[in-house]
Amino acid sequence: QVQLVESGGGSVQPGESLTLSCATSEEIFSTYGIGWFRQAPGKEREFVAAISWSGGSKYYSGPVEGRFTIDRDVTKNTVYLRMDSLKFEDTAVYYCAADSFARRTIVAITSARYDRWGQGTQVIVSS
Repeated sequence: QVQLVESGGGSVQPGESLTLSCATSEEIFSTYGIGWFRQAPGKEREFVAAISWSGGSKYYSGPVEGRFTIDRDVTKNTVYLRMDSLKFEDTAVYYCAADSFARRTIVAITSARYDRWGQGTQVIVSS
């Protein structure tokens, strides 16, 4: 049973923008924090951004802070990752995941704390 579904990936040029979506169930959306991770070819999966179950806490990794924005729509049970000023090094498969701990106060930034993952969506930044 697929519980998180990413969409919105694509191929863009440096400096352009993309918005990724992570659609999930109402139960997950209202109870668990959601994180975005990415994995580039030949590299380990890395944390990108996360939002708490309430939406009140957000955290970004250093390489994306100031360029990416995580947000959520309670009417659609969807978490978004707005990516601006994209760079070549942002090329990766992007995954959203649900925190393994319900109603965690502080967002989790390590993949080990997430136990449900989407299938991923590819982002390619190329000129």
